[in-house]
Amino acid sequence: MLHAPVKATLSDLIRWGASCLKQQGLTFAHHHDNALDEARELVLHALHLPDALPPFLANAKLLPDEISAVRALFERRVLERMPAAYLTGKAHFAGLWFKTDARALVPRSPIGELILQQFRPWLKQLPTWALDLCTGSGAIGIAMAQHMPGLSVDLIDLSPDALALAAENIARFSLVDRVKAYQGDLFDALPKASPDSFCYELIVSNPPYVTEREMQALAPEYAFEPALGLVSGQDGLDITLRILHDSPNYLTQDGLLIVEVGDSERALRRLLPDLACEWIRFSVGNMGIFVVTRKALVQMAAPITELCRARATI
Repeated sequence: MLHAPVKATLSDLIRWGASCLKQQGLTFAHHHDNALDEARELVLHALHLPDALPPFLANAKLLPDEISAVRALFERRVLERMPAAYLTGKAHFAGLWFKTDARALVPRSPIGELILQQFRPWLKQLPTWALDLCTGSGAIGIAMAQHMPGLSVDLIDLSPDALALAAENIARFSLVDRVKAYQGDLFDALPKASPDSFCYELIVSNPPYVTEREMQALAPEYAFEPALGLVSGQDGLDITLRILHDSPNYLTQDGLLIVEVGDSERALRRLLPDLACEWIRFSVGNMGIFVVTRKALVQMAAPITELCRARATI
């Protein structure tokens, strides 16, 4: 059992909580990247306080029941190793709060930074129709619709559970008219119609890209997330290669594909050294995310097809 201060202010509990989290050797990789920020969110959630906390409350003395509620939440975080975002039921992404639970990965992609920049300088003008492939909770596609006026977004995911969560987030942001969800295996999820029925100016994807070996070594926190959203073969690229293979059929002539592959970047560079893509540099550095044009994908169609056939993924 954790021993919280008997008498404490709000700032005392946040400081105590951060110390507890650090001492227990927890992993911070799902929402916040440090103990102090995570402790602040857990304390405010336990006390039903807003994130934008008025400064004068920092030194407010807490009641015994309030301290007990905070301690109980921290004990769950420490003993169960459940990600904080699953304990609070929400995650902050691209300036927005999303409903979050174990039906999908916790939203945390660096693509959020690109959304806030409206994908400049790669997009010369705002698109009218985009696709969020492997959407999970819907965070990427919904954030795109929120930050890019007039944009319609389709969401695709294989998991019915993840799409149920995405539907709740679509409703929360009142985007049912501009954001549509389809369940199925990548582009196979789209209704069959004429070749031009689904032709996107922008396709964005944060697909599974963890290798089978890496999955075995992940911290306990990751075990709460669906493995379907994490693992993609021995080198983490099984799904990404399928996306590269099929995307030209669903992009406009000047369309762009943006994909996150994380640490599998090195493997992709080895497999397709001649792919004319740009690896995007973020405010925190390189994050394993690339942008590629439809034209470049068409030029590399033969080697991409060969790689997919060798893996029996097409």
